[in-house]
Amino acid sequence: MSLKQGEFVGALDCGTTSSRFIIFDQYANIVAQHQQEFPQYYDHPGWHDHDADELTKVCDDCIEGGVKELAAQGYAKESIKVIGITNQRETTVAWSRSTGKPLCKAIVWDDSRTKHTVAIFEHKLRDVGIETPSGEIKKGEEGIDALRELTGLPLSTYFSAIKLRWMIDNYPNVKEAHEADDLLLGTVESWLVYTLTGGVKNGLHVTDVTNASRTLLMNLHTLEWAPQLLKFFDLRPSILPKIVSSSEIYGSLASGSLKGVKIAGLVGDQQGALVGNKCLKEGEAKCTYGTGAFLLFTTGADVVKSKNGLIGTVAYQASPNSKPVYALEGSISVAGSAIKWLRDSMGLIQSAGEVNDLAAKEKDSGGVYFVTAFSGLLAPYWDPGAGGLLIGLSSYTNPSHIARATLEANAFQTRAIIESMRLDSGVDLKHLKVDGGMTNGDLVMKILADLGGFDVVRPEMRESTALGSALLAGSAINLYGWDISKPETLEYVNTKGSTTFEPKMDEALREKMWRGWQKAITRSIGWEEDEDE
Repeated sequence: MSLKQGEFVGALDCGTTSSRFIIFDQYANIVAQHQQEFPQYYDHPGWHDHDADELTKVCDDCIEGGVKELAAQGYAKESIKVIGITNQRETTVAWSRSTGKPLCKAIVWDDSRTKHTVAIFEHKLRDVGIETPSGEIKKGEEGIDALRELTGLPLSTYFSAIKLRWMIDNYPNVKEAHEADDLLLGTVESWLVYTLTGGVKNGLHVTDVTNASRTLLMNLHTLEWAPQLLKFFDLRPSILPKIVSSSEIYGSLASGSLKGVKIAGLVGDQQGALVGNKCLKEGEAKCTYGTGAFLLFTTGADVVKSKNGLIGTVAYQASPNSKPVYALEGSISVAGSAIKWLRDSMGLIQSAGEVNDLAAKEKDSGGVYFVTAFSGLLAPYWDPGAGGLLIGLSSYTNPSHIARATLEANAFQTRAIIESMRLDSGVDLKHLKVDGGMTNGDLVMKILADLGGFDVVRPEMRESTALGSALLAGSAINLYGWDISKPETLEYVNTKGSTTFEPKMDEALREKMWRGWQKAITRSIGWEEDEDE
């Protein structure tokens, strides 16, 4: 049987717990896909590692599985004209320039072993200071502001420079490679492009602006690696990949069924979801609820400096010659992973989907609040020493209350970020577009609308992260006439229906519960402050 020739775009989405390869048509209908989980390594408390070689293998398998599924749908593999890649951000891979092999396991974005490293650099910022682009040395509070001004980011366990510094300080082979100029650094998309384009034999060493903006090493205004930051963290410039835009032809796949197909879109997963939700204009926002939750608000051509605990980041750069579009971001480290914890560690549910049924058995959480600070708190609190906390327990508390408190934690943390966004931007959010695995349950969405006090809009096709990288890749070769810098060219993309959840809760009750959450947060903050490292 001869296979039909179509015109499709592929998206490789390497997340925190699984990878998938999704093949889209011009309307963002999914034609074929293949997904596979990969191992997680938790060798010590607070540690979370991935094996970079396993990431490559799983991604290769997903591409092959997707191509096979495409053939089952009657289409030839040549129908895939271009691919985009999107990835879990900040996760840090260190490998050898001479062998092309990883030097240690990759440190995952939500890993918190580097608290001590953060403390060392906080002291350095306070006492020694950091050089600004104009050559001045800024110390103390001025140093903290100078770092934020340059990168958009605070010092945190979350960002890649801190993870790499920990590797150099704790793994002798990484230290030796750094000193011998044999070390290459990359986030996950950088590692995947390197391996997919040939590895040690001609593999490309690049990173896109959205991922580079999460390293603590890029100047957010010039989109170049900042020599001042390399000096501050004591890193060689030769370890760094070349910074490229989110949408251009980088290279081609070196092997496999899609050998020769061009890679033309690179984007961090949360920015990918912003693009996939077509939040391309100033004032549009989305939140993705996966392992963690990430709310991005497009601010347009200007970097907006947050005074309320959010971070400035690059939303996307539509081509090498385009000006970047920026966003404000609030990151929650624990969202879906709290449900996984209820399932795997506590045994309260058998499958993640059951959390909705269990929580629905009670109409409220019985006064229980769950601060899910398993590895500290990210935005807008930024406290690596915050402790996880279940508070308000009594003899009345049952598993349904705890399940409901877990879903409510998600809503409270989202509201905290939206309040900060309103203060920073002066814009009142009328509705929030959502996606990610956790949004499949209606109850989670109802709780989010009720406790947030805004409309929650859930599209029918929720693979927006992958779609974002597909749109960027298609735009680079002008597939279907797509052009990211002209949103009107995407008007027929992903126009299937959506469901809107409106707030039904009484305003007075909403505010009372919000005050309770704020009280719980104050109990959690600084929990590990006096602990010796």
